[in-house]
Amino acid sequence: MENAALQSGLNTKSQAPRGGQFQVLNRIAIEELEAWFFGDVEALCTAFPRVPPSLGEHSKYRDPDAISGGTWEALERVLQKAGHHKGGLAKIAAARAISEHMIPERNRSQSFRVFRQGLLQAVVTR
Repeated sequence: MENAALQSGLNTKSQAPRGGQFQVLNRIAIEELEAWFFGDVEALCTAFPRVPPSLGEHSKYRDPDAISGGTWEALERVLQKAGHHKGGLAKIAAARAISEHMIPERNRSQSFRVFRQGLLQAVVTR
């Protein structure tokens, strides 16, 4: 991705001087999306009201980026335990429902904060 951007004449964040302008922010999100949802428990609870608001206080979910055993599987278990998605996690529907209520500033996921900061830098430096 980095090479493709550079070959196309686009400046990437990793190639830009510190604080300099860039047009491309290369990131790959694999496990992060569901971790990002665990990072905003209020949004998760608003989208799925039977999820306990205390979820983020459990040691297993305190650090959203360190959830072991797969974050989508953990999200599915949490939602099913609360009576949602009984037939299996509908990832796109869940993502839409949760993201509608997310407030970026309160997200506890470090990977979310780093990604967001990169996007803000891309927009602000233009």
